[in-house]
Amino acid sequence: MTELLTSAQMRAIESAAIATGAVTGAALMEHAGRGVVEAVFARWPALAAGTFRAVVLCGPGNNGGDGFVVARMLADWGWQVEVFLFGDPPRLPPDARANHDRWCATGLVRRMDGDAIGAGYLAGFDLVVDAVFGTGLTRPLPDGVSAFLTKGFDGANHARIVAVDVPSGLDADTGRLWWDGPMPYPMAASLTVSFHRAKRGHYLGDGGQVCGSIKVVPIGLDRQKADFPEPERLELLDPLDFDAVQVLGKGGGHKFSHGHALILSGGVGHGGAARLAARGALRIGAGLVTLGCPPTALIENAAQLNAVMLRPVKGAEGVGAALADTRITALCLGPGMGVVLAAAMLPAALDAKRATVLDADALTALAQSPDLFARLHGRCVLTPHAGEFARLFPDISERLKDRACSKVEATRDAAARAGCVVLFKGADTVIADARGCCRLNAAFYDRAAPWLATAGAGDVLSGFIAGLMARGIAPMRAAELAVRLHVDCARSFGAGLIAEDLPEALPKVFRQLGL
Repeated sequence: MTELLTSAQMRAIESAAIATGAVTGAALMEHAGRGVVEAVFARWPALAAGTFRAVVLCGPGNNGGDGFVVARMLADWGWQVEVFLFGDPPRLPPDARANHDRWCATGLVRRMDGDAIGAGYLAGFDLVVDAVFGTGLTRPLPDGVSAFLTKGFDGANHARIVAVDVPSGLDADTGRLWWDGPMPYPMAASLTVSFHRAKRGHYLGDGGQVCGSIKVVPIGLDRQKADFPEPERLELLDPLDFDAVQVLGKGGGHKFSHGHALILSGGVGHGGAARLAARGALRIGAGLVTLGCPPTALIENAAQLNAVMLRPVKGAEGVGAALADTRITALCLGPGMGVVLAAAMLPAALDAKRATVLDADALTALAQSPDLFARLHGRCVLTPHAGEFARLFPDISERLKDRACSKVEATRDAAARAGCVVLFKGADTVIADARGCCRLNAAFYDRAAPWLATAGAGDVLSGFIAGLMARGIAPMRAAELAVRLHVDCARSFGAGLIAEDLPEALPKVFRQLGL
């Protein structure tokens, strides 16, 4: 897994390296500028083979200093380079000021002022380098910058914008975009070059929409060790490989050796979501899957299920009777149940202390009953989308409206309160447990899976998690595996995906992973 850094963590690493004499601030800036230029030529090889025009937009901090280095190196390559600065040169940090002065020995620096350029001026360059604001921005872009960018691009979508560390206006910690301009954000990058480690904002919130692609380059900090406490760490889930999924192989045993998942369903006409979850649990390798439904819905479900077994389950008593079978190792409830039925079944389900996935109507029932919420235990996994999260944790959700609060902190706080794993769904799915351990599954960049925006996809995910927990995999680990397989299935199937396709894509994904 790849650790994602906050801006404060990155500053701490840099400061520690400088304090020990391992590197200087000037050297870091030189490495950063060179890394940007090399990344540009790697992304667009044609740009290394001729004379082109670049505009470099520099800001008042060290990010602007990186920009001056980029400008100098492009000019040395033979490019025509124009540089704009937002801020006053005497107030630049020392290393940035030194690179500003070095550039001024051979080139001009123009003030970033909307009156200095015509409409669409920035769109006329072969390359735009965004070094205005880096990882430290925690407020809306200044009006002068917004006006300059709005006029400079004049509604055009530039094909080659390279962002230095983060696109200006993107909060490096939360992924929120600090843009309140009169038009869509004009500085969405084609390429973002980050230093040492990727930042959280690259993979949270708006980051996946405005960073283009991410290239992380070394700047001389590779030997610097930084061990942050678990509650301060965030790790990006890497794509699955054979080592990660070999736990899912079936080397022997019989069906009960691989667990028995019970999926609870709603009544007549409302069983589709539970059937999707059941199919997901079965395909992911649970030895047996039973769908429990009200007696009146048995015929409907029997008409559509074969390998999934059926059991009549009527209210709380029916749940208790079903769970008297100790061979049932996991259960899932909520999809398509209806809030009233979910509330009736939850006490018996939670009191059984089995590995349990709660989704959809079960989450709404929890939100409406403090007594039910208090029965949650460490073997539960809650899988809310944003609306369900707001109902379950209204005060935490309210904090998310503040652009300084990230989905990471919100999910961690929710998991601590619930005392179990919380999987906060989205393209940036955040998973946290009660101890503060936190993981991010980002379906962005080369892992983008827009086809998952389809009804029922979340129900299949719940089934995946239930099936994995039925096999004895711990809740946090099951959630991590499930979300990655969920994305892999969507990407394997591609355009036209509907929820029913997700479980059926699993065998192909497993084969590709070597199972």
